[in-house]
Amino acid sequence: MATKAEKGKDGGDSSLAKKKSRRPQYSRFSQQELPACKPILSPGWVVSIFITIGIVFIPIGFAALFASERVVEIKFQYDQDCVPAKYKNDMVAYIQSNDTDKTCTRKMPAVSATMKSPIYVYYQIDRYFQNHRRYVKSRNDKQLRGDQNNTADCAPERYANNGQAIVPCGLVAWSLFNDTYTFSVKNKTVEVSKKDITWKSDREKKFSSKVYPKNFQAGGLIGGGKLNSSIPLSGQEDLIVWMRTAALPNFRKLYGRIEEDLEAHDQITIELQNNYNTYSFKGTKSVILSTASWIGGKNDLMGIAYLTIGGTCLFLAMCFILMYVLKPRPLGDTSYLSWNRNASGGLRF
Repeated sequence: MATKAEKGKDGGDSSLAKKKSRRPQYSRFSQQELPACKPILSPGWVVSIFITIGIVFIPIGFAALFASERVVEIKFQYDQDCVPAKYKNDMVAYIQSNDTDKTCTRKMPAVSATMKSPIYVYYQIDRYFQNHRRYVKSRNDKQLRGDQNNTADCAPERYANNGQAIVPCGLVAWSLFNDTYTFSVKNKTVEVSKKDITWKSDREKKFSSKVYPKNFQAGGLIGGGKLNSSIPLSGQEDLIVWMRTAALPNFRKLYGRIEEDLEAHDQITIELQNNYNTYSFKGTKSVILSTASWIGGKNDLMGIAYLTIGGTCLFLAMCFILMYVLKPRPLGDTSYLSWNRNASGGLRF
């Protein structure tokens, strides 16, 4: 019979073990004992799901393709066409010279179908890597929001020759696109509006109405366009559009909107200033006029993707139906499990 001291010792050991236990507190959630739906994918369910996806996706694909086909788009590539003949072998010298005339007047392709307003004007640049890490990081969002003297991360465009901060600083702002376009039809100028071409959230949240350009493009090396120092950053919509950097090397950005209709077969004359240097990296420049639909601009990929997925699902549904009819097997047949088969691949009885 155990003594009182021994009982006390045993009780102390058990309570200490209980206190040091790492066993989690029991709950139905931690032990995965809550009620749950565990569907069994029977052949009927699988075929029904595939057929449903096909029935839903194929009409959406046709609707997207139809909407894309209704978009009227005119594209004119001008980077080569607007270089004088004597500079064809040295286009970099042409674009970098301050003495060459950059004005270029050309006829754009005729309007193929009536273009209802608003007509969106884009510029497109190819082989321009705005997604380069060194380029993307060369900006300061705190400065754009109001801290004018903050130029951290903006190297090499941080300070002007006078030692003062550049506003806006960084390579992204420094390389602002500065080609300009003027359109006319039948000798009548077509106005291009640049109002509200940016995201409202960008104008109100990311670019301050109290910060004005200062010492911008004041150095010896000019990267791109200049800014009006009397307009705050929130009103510099060309800059805001440009500073939303592109993810891919071929991209287009919104230049403005035309708020009037263009009739079929209209001949558009464009007078442009070919200022932006894409010749150093063998890039290309284009101007695009486009209408829009409920899916945006001209884009066949979305419709093709929906049709491909819907068609594939219907094809798989037909294959499963044929397999189920021609070679049926009971649901949950354990004889097909690997441990119920012998080494030669036959069934084990």
